[in-house]
Amino acid sequence: MGGNKNSLLKARIRHFLLATVAIFAVQHAATAAESGWFNFTPDGNGFETPIDLRSLNEKFAGEHGFIGVKGSDFIHRANSEPIRFWGVNGPPQDLGGEQLQHAARVLAKYGVNLARIHGGYFDPAGEVDLAKVHHAQEMVRALKEEGIYSHFSIYFPLWLTPSTNNAMLKGYNGREHPFAALFFNPDLQEQYRKWWTALLTTPDKEGKKLVEEPAVAGLEIQNEDSFFFWTFAEKNLPREQWNLIEKQFGNWVEKKYGSLDAAYKKWNHLKLKEDAPSEGRLGFRPLWNMFNEKSPRDQDTVEFLGQTQRKFYDDTYQFLRHLGFKGVITASNWSTASPEVFGPIEKWTYSGGDFIDRHGYFGSNLKGPNSEWSIRNGHLYMDRSALRFDAEMPGKPRQLVHPSMDPEYNDKPSMISETTWHRPNRYRTEAPLYYAAYGDLQGSDAIVHFAFDGANWSVKPGYFMQPWTLMSPAMMGQFPAAALIFRQRLIREGKVLAEVTLNTNELFELKGTPLPQDAALDELRMRDVQQTGDSNLTQRIDPLIHYAGRTKVQLGGGKTGKKVADLSSFINHTTQQVTSSTSELKLDYKKGLLVVDSSRAQGVSGNFNSAGRVETMDFAFESTLDLATFIVVPLDGQPLKVSHKMLLQVMSEEKPTDFQSEAVSESMRKIVNIGKDPWLVKNLEGKIECKRSDAKNLSLTPLQLDGTPLKTTSGAERITLLPETIYYLIELKQ
Repeated sequence: MGGNKNSLLKARIRHFLLATVAIFAVQHAATAAESGWFNFTPDGNGFETPIDLRSLNEKFAGEHGFIGVKGSDFIHRANSEPIRFWGVNGPPQDLGGEQLQHAARVLAKYGVNLARIHGGYFDPAGEVDLAKVHHAQEMVRALKEEGIYSHFSIYFPLWLTPSTNNAMLKGYNGREHPFAALFFNPDLQEQYRKWWTALLTTPDKEGKKLVEEPAVAGLEIQNEDSFFFWTFAEKNLPREQWNLIEKQFGNWVEKKYGSLDAAYKKWNHLKLKEDAPSEGRLGFRPLWNMFNEKSPRDQDTVEFLGQTQRKFYDDTYQFLRHLGFKGVITASNWSTASPEVFGPIEKWTYSGGDFIDRHGYFGSNLKGPNSEWSIRNGHLYMDRSALRFDAEMPGKPRQLVHPSMDPEYNDKPSMISETTWHRPNRYRTEAPLYYAAYGDLQGSDAIVHFAFDGANWSVKPGYFMQPWTLMSPAMMGQFPAAALIFRQRLIREGKVLAEVTLNTNELFELKGTPLPQDAALDELRMRDVQQTGDSNLTQRIDPLIHYAGRTKVQLGGGKTGKKVADLSSFINHTTQQVTSSTSELKLDYKKGLLVVDSSRAQGVSGNFNSAGRVETMDFAFESTLDLATFIVVPLDGQPLKVSHKMLLQVMSEEKPTDFQSEAVSESMRKIVNIGKDPWLVKNLEGKIECKRSDAKNLSLTPLQLDGTPLKTTSGAERITLLPETIYYLIELKQ
């Protein structure tokens, strides 16, 4: 439970900071870089350069109508063309005017076409704040001009701390947050609808309303709250709120069984001290007991909670439609206390929406005072590789899980609306290509990175150093190739390797799923996983299936069962290798090495030093670096074999200037100095061979850090990397 409390605090601070972080001008130190590293200080904006991807976006967001859904794709309603979103959380709420417009242009340059605007439109008392509404309108206008859609997330329980005299949330003391109250408290629900009404229907200075704006792609009903997460507990709700939901539970039970006495008989007379039958109220057992003991009372409790949560989402969906919103709507995005038992029920409660959303972070086990939101001297952390499935806890076996794992539910599109690699972690270099490649393989529809905290390349974008900043060399610096891969589907979707059907009644009987999302199995437990398909739901599907192909889950009235392909040709636990069903992605998680070999994207990420020379269809890569990402993508959309214009993007690793740490155990490190601006990048080293027959006719142009071209050289058959260059333009001159 301590870990859950800690993760909750992380979420609280994370969301608060995104809504309030101040933006300071960056003053880069004009000192020489540390030996073996170079200063990452792009000069100028680099707009209209080879890495400027503004042309990927529409002339303005909404040019082709509202965003809709067709099958499992997001589409433009006007022409039914599919669209994928490579997005960020941001911009910061403090930006306005020219600063906001500039930030939007920077995002477009790096391939972003969606911004999740995450913040409340109410004051501390919960009353509508029209100044925040007008600022939201300004943000939508600025993003729209750069072809970037907006996605609104307006409610998170941690944004409210109801006072003792709050009429809609009775019983709070000004220090607690209203977890789960939105599901069952009618007064809070009424006020919540006022927030949406104000945001969507208030005219701007030109008389336009956001509800009529096609640039608003989507709405999120609620952020990170659930009946099935640990926060639904006695300590988190005052008695006045418990009375409300206990009475609703009592009414539900009486309707189902005819009387509470009949229910007790069905429950083998399992009673709780919180029960008040004379008042028609029934209490709740702790979540741990429910998903472990699964008594008849637990099953009815979960069914009531699931139906109540689903009804709120469905009713709110209809309310937003009645307001006139024509874009896409999702319910929520949270995890549960039990991915196996509660996870699919949570997803079922979302399934009345247009798409399924979730969150997931790859942490670095940062430990120390206030480490949930601020990196400080003395904190402990891990350098943790996702390509190796390093466990977050020191000394533990590999955990075969990652937030990029993305099943398709009920044939709907999917979004991962918050995700990143935390820092410090030298392996952040893995992140952008990892998300893009496996997002393509699994058919993901939107990946929204956390968090864009300003357009300056700053180690410390505000008055503190936070763990998530995107404006860093290894993250945003690698967006150009990653955004192209994901948005243009340069890697093929994998085969559907598992189809799971989960009957709702059996979910409420707490029978669970064989394909739990966030199934953190380690290698020791993989011996218990069935590698071939059968109909026995007690057997778990190998979680590495997500690195081989696609998975589909149907939640509803069908017969429970599963079909799983023979995975033995894709997954080899002995050699610790996974090959995608398309043969375009090969992951060696023993070495920590990913090879991408599709017709339109080729490269290597991870431990080059362990790999030697790596050959793909049209290129060969080698380096002595133990951590780097080299990737080649077309800028003209053509296969690399015939492309006339290509981008070679390379990255080693990043760190702040003067950053120092020391080992305190085999896997944990202690921060001695958090460092300062500017960012440093480890000198690049390596060779890339182009195997095309016309390689001698290709020209090679190194680009500055902002994308501005340098001197062009002839011949690109053998490229020796420059130590301080991360982008190269390869062209076939006519």
